[in-house]
Amino acid sequence: MAQPNSLKLGIPKGSLQDATIQLFARAGFNIYASARSYFPAIDDPEIDCMLIRAQEMARYVADGVLDAGLTGQDWIAEHAAANGSTTGGVTPLADLIYAKQSFGKVRWVLAVPEESRYQSPRDLEGATIATELVRATQAYFARQGVKVNVEFSWGATEVKAPRLADAIVEVTETGSSLRANRLRIIDTVLESNTQLIGNPAALGDPWKRTKLENIGLLLKAAIEAQGRVGLMLNVRRGDLDAVLALLPALQRPTISPLSDNEWVAINTIIEERTVRDLIPRLKAARAQGIVEYPLNKIVM
Repeated sequence: MAQPNSLKLGIPKGSLQDATIQLFARAGFNIYASARSYFPAIDDPEIDCMLIRAQEMARYVADGVLDAGLTGQDWIAEHAAANGSTTGGVTPLADLIYAKQSFGKVRWVLAVPEESRYQSPRDLEGATIATELVRATQAYFARQGVKVNVEFSWGATEVKAPRLADAIVEVTETGSSLRANRLRIIDTVLESNTQLIGNPAALGDPWKRTKLENIGLLLKAAIEAQGRVGLMLNVRRGDLDAVLALLPALQRPTISPLSDNEWVAINTIIEERTVRDLIPRLKAARAQGIVEYPLNKIVM
């Protein structure tokens, strides 16, 4: 049941759902989704969640059915193109660079069969293109000055070229699915990442705007912490310069005096993938009491 002060928040259903719920957990919000319900529970009584397909999120936020939601820039662009606007009637609140498999952007690419004669978008004059992203694809070819027939694909788009279409426009993170289907990328139509978007009227409510800004802050902080760890260690002042020379840092390491004036404590943030090489080098440089600890959020 919605509370007196309640934010109606759309969570993307489908490929982004698990990654989004995991991101919210790192940000401090536990969402409990059931396979039988489109209304997941959340441990914040001020938020009322609803699962909505990412493709439809911008429309429901623009129409005020939802106060805010998370969806890709690709589907925002598709909604905006359908309505002949630049914003689609929504307000971007936070760029959240994560996807189904990674913490990075995805690409919608123009791909053709490996053995195809097509080498560039201009070669596709008069061709048939299959895609889920119809209007954004039409806008892309219009900018290229190339006339094509863009057909909506209900899925399994990779298998449609060359028998059902001359080329496809499909989303990819790694390109592995395209390669597996013997497709060759000839151009990038657009890059996309997830955004937190808000309804302009809802953002006119000071309470809702503040709530959304705080959610955006925590989600971005959780993304910033991904793949990073904290490192604490003690070192003699005489060895400090040698130890500091080994430490890459987000900004600069924090150095604090200890009760023994001969020693200082160092606290820093580093990429987790560097730890296995760094700790032995720190030990060799005479650092002691080395502690690695996980990070949930980094607020920039």
